[in-house]
Amino acid sequence: MSKKNAKNFNNLLTKVYKCSTIKCKGERRVKNNIMKKILFTILVLVILIIVSITIFYNNKLNKIEYVEIPEEDIEISEGIEEKLSGYRNIVLFGIDDADGYKGRSDCIIIFSLNQETNDVNMTSIYRDTYVEVPEHGYTKINHAYAYGGASLAMSTINRNLDLDIKEFATINFGVVKDVVDYVGGVTLQITSAEAAHIPGIEGSGTYNLTGEQALAYGRIRKIDTDYKRTERMRTVINAVFSKVKKMSLTQLNTFIDKILPEMQTNIQKSEITNMLTKVTSFNIESSIGWPYEVTGKMIDGVWYGVPKTLKSCVEQLHKELFNEQDYQATQTVNNINSEIIKRTGVK
Repeated sequence: MSKKNAKNFNNLLTKVYKCSTIKCKGERRVKNNIMKKILFTILVLVILIIVSITIFYNNKLNKIEYVEIPEEDIEISEGIEEKLSGYRNIVLFGIDDADGYKGRSDCIIIFSLNQETNDVNMTSIYRDTYVEVPEHGYTKINHAYAYGGASLAMSTINRNLDLDIKEFATINFGVVKDVVDYVGGVTLQITSAEAAHIPGIEGSGTYNLTGEQALAYGRIRKIDTDYKRTERMRTVINAVFSKVKKMSLTQLNTFIDKILPEMQTNIQKSEITNMLTKVTSFNIESSIGWPYEVTGKMIDGVWYGVPKTLKSCVEQLHKELFNEQDYQATQTVNNINSEIIKRTGVK
């Protein structure tokens, strides 16, 4: 090839390269613009979905009876919040009052959520437990709710158990029937002694209990003790929770509609929404009754369950629930413990 032809050929290649480069850059600009539009559209859709979900849940959560409780009204011993910072403790009160949320809390269950693992521990406090109720002296722990509502009941639990509970939910026992019926009943093993106290059950065996039957089962205490009664109630709650975890979104939606109007709480709406979105990831790790050891005692003609001892039961609770192997009860608990021993002789 001559020098002239080679020069012309090189010029042609240069023009083709420049042309293709301009075209590629143009195509990249077009592709980038398309990608930006797609991402913007996705972002808008995500925002719309979040807003829709928020409105959806807010409409439902408006059905709950909210109770504003200033934090200063809830007693927590110094240093406890720091020790339990990895856990969220919420207490459920069960009230047997047709007129609303008054009277004694015959069901007291603490739900301790490990915020790292989503494991939940259930702790039932026996309603006749002899403790100090702030400004009301020594009496049964379930009296605290009747004396001063949820704030005094939470303060009483915190003071006597070294806990940091600031959130509660209160339900009337009637909601248990509605919830159990909605999930299609709960399948439980019934003894012959228990069967005598459950309507429609004639003997021992495995039964799928209706709401009415499950409530009757959970409230049995004449055949044994109050300690066994609280265990039965936890069994019902556990069985319901197992079914709720398997629900579809439509079923869960209806379930929420059932339970929320029959609940009183101070938990913020945003927190309830957050927990509802995580419900399938929660796992009930353990279910216990507290105090671990109790001595029945008649005091002024009234029967009480006296912790044996409060100090040892509190320290064991913290070791088992919060993995605080070297836990030492606060001075507040030690003082209450000494006074209980002085008053009852149980040690």
